[in-house]
Amino acid sequence: MSVAVLLWGVLPYVVIAILVGGTIWRWRYDQFGWTTRSSQVYESRLLRIGSPLFHFGILVVLVGHVIGLVVPKSWTDAAGISQEAYHVQSLLLGGFAGFATLVGIAILVYRRRTTGPVFMATTRNDKAMYVVLVAAIVAGLVTTLLGAGATGEAHNYRLTVSPWFRSLATLQPDVDAMERADTAFHVHVLVGMLLFATWPFTRLVHAFSAPVGYLFRPYVVYRRRRVADDAPTSRGSRRGWERIGS
Repeated sequence: MSVAVLLWGVLPYVVIAILVGGTIWRWRYDQFGWTTRSSQVYESRLLRIGSPLFHFGILVVLVGHVIGLVVPKSWTDAAGISQEAYHVQSLLLGGFAGFATLVGIAILVYRRRTTGPVFMATTRNDKAMYVVLVAAIVAGLVTTLLGAGATGEAHNYRLTVSPWFRSLATLQPDVDAMERADTAFHVHVLVGMLLFATWPFTRLVHAFSAPVGYLFRPYVVYRRRRVADDAPTSRGSRRGWERIGS
């Protein structure tokens, strides 16, 4: 069995098994550890800047990956989007989101290193997670520049990496397509697989329980308890909301 088959034909399924199995194990045996271990109580100024940059940036990056890997080139061609327009959009949106994510995590790492209580609460697991996460973001920025031709001739990953990724779902991985990709894309995919393999065993696991429902839940209305006008009371009038209705 060749190295290419091991890397692009076997390893992805091993990573998926670790991701799914590790997440189930973590939820079954470590629900008390299923947390971000928030350190906002120790420092909030840098957190208010770095956290939104990182989280909103990573969401845009995720959407960009879904579009680039799942949507075939023939679909965008049929929609009238030329290859040049797609690359420009990928460079502008992907580059901006990737840069915002990198700046956000840089602020968070700086905060964690320079704030005493936060640094004391940082585990070896956290440090290793940050290294892999930063490596994945940097590798993603490099491939964004290569894919858009910002550093020379563009590499059309939609003819190499994307078909390989979609072929994994059919259990017939297109190893040859992945082999034709540039080395930078190989590195990015390998670092990405390492990130997902370690995901269930780090604080990143909290992403699977993000409170998305809060975006769609109805408003919670707080009302003052109605008291009849002639009801006796032993308390004096207190400041509060004005009474609603008659």
